[in-house]
Amino acid sequence: MSQFARSPLTAVLGPTNTGKTHLAIERMCGHASGMIGFPLRLLAREVYDRVVAIKGAHQVALITGEERIVPPGARWFLCTAESMPLDREVAFVALDEAQLGADPERGHVFTDRLLRARGREETMILGSEALRPMVRALVPDAEIINRPRFSTLSYAGARKLSRLPRRCAIVAFSAEEVYAVAETIRRMRGGAAVVMGALSPRTRNAQVQMFQSGEVDYLVATDAIGMGLNMDVAHVAFASLRKFDGRRQRRLTISEMAQIAGRAGRHQRDGTFGGLVEEGPSAFTPEEVLAIEGHVIPPLEQLYWREGSPSYASIDALIESLERKPSHPALRAAPQAIDLAVLKRLAEEDWVRARARSPAMVARLWSACGLPDFRKLGADPHARFVGRIFQHLSEGKGHLPHQWFADEIARLDNVGGDVETIAGRIAAARSWAYIAHRADWLAEPAHWADRTRAIEERLSDALHDRLRQRFVDQRTTVLLRRIGADASNLPVEVSEDGEVSVDAHVLGRLEGFRFHVAPDARVADKRLLISAAEKGLAGELRRRGAALAGATDEAFVLDAEPGERPGIRWNGIPVATLASGPTLDRPAVKLDRSLDCLDRPGHTAVRERIVAWVGAEIARRAPVLARLAALSRDPNASAPLRAVAAALTEVGGISPRETADPALDVLAPEDRRRLRQAGVTVGTLDLFDARLFRPAPARWRAALLAARDGRPIEPLPPAGATVLPGDTRAWGFRRLGGQAVRVDLVERIARAAHDAREGHKPFAPDPALATSIGLQAETIAKLMARLGFRSAKPEGEQPRWAWRGRPRAPAPRTPAAPRPGNAFAALAGLDLSRG
Repeated sequence: MSQFARSPLTAVLGPTNTGKTHLAIERMCGHASGMIGFPLRLLAREVYDRVVAIKGAHQVALITGEERIVPPGARWFLCTAESMPLDREVAFVALDEAQLGADPERGHVFTDRLLRARGREETMILGSEALRPMVRALVPDAEIINRPRFSTLSYAGARKLSRLPRRCAIVAFSAEEVYAVAETIRRMRGGAAVVMGALSPRTRNAQVQMFQSGEVDYLVATDAIGMGLNMDVAHVAFASLRKFDGRRQRRLTISEMAQIAGRAGRHQRDGTFGGLVEEGPSAFTPEEVLAIEGHVIPPLEQLYWREGSPSYASIDALIESLERKPSHPALRAAPQAIDLAVLKRLAEEDWVRARARSPAMVARLWSACGLPDFRKLGADPHARFVGRIFQHLSEGKGHLPHQWFADEIARLDNVGGDVETIAGRIAAARSWAYIAHRADWLAEPAHWADRTRAIEERLSDALHDRLRQRFVDQRTTVLLRRIGADASNLPVEVSEDGEVSVDAHVLGRLEGFRFHVAPDARVADKRLLISAAEKGLAGELRRRGAALAGATDEAFVLDAEPGERPGIRWNGIPVATLASGPTLDRPAVKLDRSLDCLDRPGHTAVRERIVAWVGAEIARRAPVLARLAALSRDPNASAPLRAVAAALTEVGGISPRETADPALDVLAPEDRRRLRQAGVTVGTLDLFDARLFRPAPARWRAALLAARDGRPIEPLPPAGATVLPGDTRAWGFRRLGGQAVRVDLVERIARAAHDAREGHKPFAPDPALATSIGLQAETIAKLMARLGFRSAKPEGEQPRWAWRGRPRAPAPRTPAAPRPGNAFAALAGLDLSRG
């Protein structure tokens, strides 16, 4: 016991949210000096920052395993329980969460501090009401003060993750479970902060700040939040009621449940707790609920103890003293901790025993064994690491090699990787930070302490960024907060280039009437973003619909790219496709699915506007089709004329004459005149409208044929082409040997030939026309033969031709299967005598 054991000792006991820690801080600051031991490095750092704000950084010290800030004039010390300098005299001493003396792993440390840590003027023990019988048994002269909870803690039942209220903390008991819950919260609610005991203070503070500032409304944590971390939590939800305590998987005790649930509520604001499932091992029992609500915690019957001042006479004496049984009935021997396990393994090494012969060296060995296993390697791997440390500490000047230390921490100075990778580097960095804060282990401890702290800070910042990237979607968070009873009131902004955002968070891009989710959005978030955008963009979409319905003709263009289905674009935006209609000149107009967002009147107005433009454009670009269609329906036209008009309409106004000859032969002169008025040239070999070879009419004709047949648009010949290679299949070109010639030019050559002949006399046609077109001699010969001429050239003279008679029909060939409804396919058997 300390020489100050007779100083007043007060035990402040009670449930969570009683202000015990705040009371201890106030009491300590009222003394000339003081010290508080905390269960977590995170909590020690939090209180250190608070006391620095009161007393100034030059008077406040922070001592933990991995961090040591001790100004020369420090008077107030904030420490982890393991790092409390018990040899330093201070006026006030407090131990927080003293009920952890019942923890199998660390309990012996808290029990030792409860028994030996004393202030010169005042000592305070803070803990749960369960600690009362232990205080009575171990420090009977202590004054016990009960601090009731300031607010009510009540059970709210089980709720699914999707129904958890805001300002909620979800508690899990493994890193894997924490990450899984955080990922689910991110998808459902936009994001969550993550707090675990293994996080560095810098990372933890950054994560907590996200929660405290309202950037996220959910916190996913391990049971570390039960140890005094002060946060504005309204509800605590238990993801599970089982944890692995280092030896086995077990159910939480009532005390542990109450400690964690007590984080709900703040000062005089009530809080609630509950689970995620109604039944099963992760559900609260009625007895547990009553105990937690009533703060009825089973009293502790024993605390774990281990000799706090062991013997350093030899390694065996050290081990024996550490395994000594306690004499007080309220104490029980602590299970073998990892420091003792490491000591025993090293004691089996002859070289260790050879070096640890003096009490000073035994103490140095035990100091090395106290290096925490931050990386959770286990006793054997950790013992090898500690063995190497002791090897250097027991030779030469007793310092670790400069180069080795520098190489090891340089290997960790890498902020790349995912959450798990960076967290692993931080755990390793904590080991080296612990070493750097042992003043007699390094030649330049201050330099290496600064270096390891800088590395840990960089890694901590990187870890915070990774956690934020992985578990926080600010865009979704903003949407979920904004979406209420009337989601149409979302403050959606659309920039000139179509970027859609809410409160500066980009949702995606609006191209015409189609919303495209931002490319960085995850698959699980796309449905929410699309829904939010559609509701928030209702006004913008109505405006665009009205603009489309009232657009001028110049705003529309035909989309007739080869290989694609024919469509219509408005200001470059696809708004409709063409499909088969009643006749070729009257295609059906199907609006793009993106326009389904418009209401019925708007949708109808847009469709009527596009149908009107398509009709007007066909009449302007390909009038022959509309006129032929009208002739085919004209009751005053003769049956042969209607048949020819219908057939020409169906094939797009261009057809070989031989296909239509049965009907053409019976056409009256008036019928032929009406065909010419419609724009049809009845040529020697073909029927056609020469205007259809112009670029715009040709594109419309190709689009209309593709729409009727439900197929992609076929490639068109190059604009202005008159002759193509003979193996090219193109509408409006007649194949003649090795060349294909456009049919209107074939007709010009035929007219010129007939104009040049005199009856059946041989003649030599002017070659200028054929040559200007680019026809080869073989092509000209085949063409003249098809036109009804025979060669009359004596050997060695220029080509001469004589009229043979009616143009020769092509050689018989197997016909292709006619398309359904092809009028020309039935002309040969058409009974033209019937009206």
